[in-house]
Amino acid sequence: MTAKTRLRLLLSVPAIVLIFVFMILPITNMIEMSFRTPGTSEPFGPDYTGMHYTRILGDGYYWGVLARSLLTAGLVTVLCLIVSFPIAWHLSRARGLKAVLLYACIVSPLMTGVLVRNFGWMIVTALNGPLNETLMALGIIERPLRLLFTQGLVVLALVHVFVPFMVLPINNALRNIPESLTEASASMGASRMQVFRDIILPLSFPGIQPGMILVYVLAVAAYVTPALLGGQMVSVMPTLIVGELTGTFQWPFGSALAITLSVSTVIVVVTFTMLTSKLMERAKA
Repeated sequence: MTAKTRLRLLLSVPAIVLIFVFMILPITNMIEMSFRTPGTSEPFGPDYTGMHYTRILGDGYYWGVLARSLLTAGLVTVLCLIVSFPIAWHLSRARGLKAVLLYACIVSPLMTGVLVRNFGWMIVTALNGPLNETLMALGIIERPLRLLFTQGLVVLALVHVFVPFMVLPINNALRNIPESLTEASASMGASRMQVFRDIILPLSFPGIQPGMILVYVLAVAAYVTPALLGGQMVSVMPTLIVGELTGTFQWPFGSALAITLSVSTVIVVVTFTMLTSKLMERAKA
């Protein structure tokens, strides 16, 4: 073994330790916990069983909550993409002070704690909050709208939180598109829509794909926003899992729910990656 190889192995040790301690070990413990029997005086029993997965797969309620979680994350991802692409386009073309100001506006939601942001939404959308009072003063509505504890508000708040995670990777991809390509296409008679469809959109996909995957994974695992803004009216898997782990102290069943959500998310992400692999190859060609 050469000195260069030993140095590489030595430098890789911290990364291997971090991956083992913070990823492999917790996931292994959660999988093992999901097969534990329910405890009487403790959160789990000494034996092992597969009854928790049988209960989840055999109950339509958990299928419905899982489907709602996955579909909500998908809707949040699509809305983030629609909102983020124009922002990323302007950001990629901005220079100097304008670019700095745009970056500051985009990352500003990340500088505020998630609890503060959610309490802000709660104040704005309350029955006697500023939004309802403004709409009533303008004569648009006659009575206050119940916006709090609804699925729509949860989706809107999650989009507000996760837009920066979509804008930044798309911005990087757009910055790598040579302006000469768009200028050459325009000089040859291509319309703006044709330039966008045939050049800008395909070449920006290396930023779109990771942005969508990142936002989807974050949205499907979001707990604080659905718990505060959805309450008991909006059931998603993360709130259900936390309720089992900390509310009823059913650690094995809560772990089984978490593993079910994780496996479902992996399946969705892998399927999306496979379906979009040709677009990635086209962008790299």
